[in-house]
Amino acid sequence: MSFSKLPYSSFFLTLAVMLGLTLACGGKKPRQPASSGIPTTAIPAEDPVPPVAPPPAPPVAEQPDTDRLSRFDEDADILSQTLEDLNAQSPLTDIQFDYDSAALSSQARSTLESHAQWLNRYQSIVILVEGHCDERGTVEYNLALGERRAMAAYSYLQSLGVTIDRLKTISYGKEFPLDPAHTENAWSRNRRCHFVITSK
Repeated sequence: MSFSKLPYSSFFLTLAVMLGLTLACGGKKPRQPASSGIPTTAIPAEDPVPPVAPPPAPPVAEQPDTDRLSRFDEDADILSQTLEDLNAQSPLTDIQFDYDSAALSSQARSTLESHAQWLNRYQSIVILVEGHCDERGTVEYNLALGERRAMAAYSYLQSLGVTIDRLKTISYGKEFPLDPAHTENAWSRNRRCHFVITSK
């Protein structure tokens, strides 16, 4: 078929069809980029999780005055006990004397100073100072010696601030030995002043 014999409009129509077929059969498609497996669309970032605020710290309790409380508890404990219980604990220890003497040794003075501090702390307590002797000598002599020993302790406690209305004295001589044995060690233990709480 000769294109010169076709009408002018048919020529352009035939040319357009042939061009379309050529492009449809022989044209190359544009190359697509290789896929990496990762979507190319942007993934919106997740909203960050707000940090959890720590719980508020508990209010700090005011520390108690432990010294004051311990003193209070001790005072309450001392004053709530019976006289029998207090004397069984012997808060005021004995003092010892040399043979046939009512003089206070340095050890006896130190012990009495501790007793005075305790008595001045517990102002309501009243004590009886007992004078004791060992078994040697007559009853009369030992009663007098026991009285001198009790008065020596009494006077020293008074000089340390313990008022006289809180101090009483008595002498038992050799009537109530702490140790009934007939030895030097027993006699040494029996030459003493003993302190008894009579009122609180």
